[in-house]
Amino acid sequence: MGFEPDYRNILDAAMNRKPKRLPVYEHLVNLGKIEEITGKKIGHLYSGDFNDKKEFFRQYCNFFRDLGYDTVSYEECIGAVMPGSGALGGHKPGVIKNMDDFNKYPWADIPKIYEEKCFPAFEALESVMPTGMKGIGGAGNGVFECVQDVVVYMDLCYISVDDPELYACLFKAVGNVMDEIWRRFLNRFKDLYTVCRFGDDLGYKTQTLLSVEDIKTHIIPQYKKVVERIHSYDKPFLLHSCGNIFAVMDDLINIVKIDAKHSNEDVIAPFGVWIQKYGDKIANFGGVDTDILSSRNEKEIKEYTLNVIKEGEKTTGFALGSGNSIPEYVSTSGYFAMLETVREYRGDKV
Repeated sequence: MGFEPDYRNILDAAMNRKPKRLPVYEHLVNLGKIEEITGKKIGHLYSGDFNDKKEFFRQYCNFFRDLGYDTVSYEECIGAVMPGSGALGGHKPGVIKNMDDFNKYPWADIPKIYEEKCFPAFEALESVMPTGMKGIGGAGNGVFECVQDVVVYMDLCYISVDDPELYACLFKAVGNVMDEIWRRFLNRFKDLYTVCRFGDDLGYKTQTLLSVEDIKTHIIPQYKKVVERIHSYDKPFLLHSCGNIFAVMDDLINIVKIDAKHSNEDVIAPFGVWIQKYGDKIANFGGVDTDILSSRNEKEIKEYTLNVIKEGEKTTGFALGSGNSIPEYVSTSGYFAMLETVREYRGDKV
């Protein structure tokens, strides 16, 4: 018998319990990479009618199942539906520059817009989810990313000094929008998802992108509100956050009460450091630096992956994957070398 997915492995890992089988996890696998591996062009199906969407997700889910995943990583980002967004990823000018802009902005409309634009994709995913699998993800983007999507990061830094009232209002407004979107999402799709997640890159290689005090004052309370909402539906929460965020990890664990953390780069700290510091408190996902996957040969990647597994064995809540994601530039052979190492370790019959 071939591989049989069981989402409870990821659920146990996220709850910092030892799963029956070491799960593999990816925050994101680039669609072009999926098409390269499967030999099928599916991207155009996503923008089609509901039947096209179903076919997209059928093949998308099969990709994860066929490669030994217990869950399907999928999210629909909040920032993408915010009116005038694009300052973060699209390098567009920010649409909120002052308090007048803030007051005119249609904050109350965003949850409805999200529901209308994004729920059909979740419904299509729900209709084709393979037996034994569930989703991991949900309403993507965190508080900081959503604020940046309507206010250019540099402008946000100026606002923090020039207009502290507007600065505070931006984070509170986004937190309220996120809370309502997650409420609607969980009311409808709580049975489709086993672990809820959003990504919010709070740092870079040496420190946080905002001051530690600003994160504690303006972001942590909004996280807390959203994560409490998620916990009220008996779902664990996984935070994906890149960068050197050690200075706020205690608040994320003790105040926000995240259940799991993903994203690591060796240049910031080897995965074993995260295990040593936080493995007794939260789950740690990832471990294999994406730079390793893109720069080393298959033998080196397998050796590296085995070392990460050994570090993960020191804790209970552990799922192995890349430290960030699988972009298109990562070689398929390198990606497969990581997966094959895990599957050999698990004794999968493939």
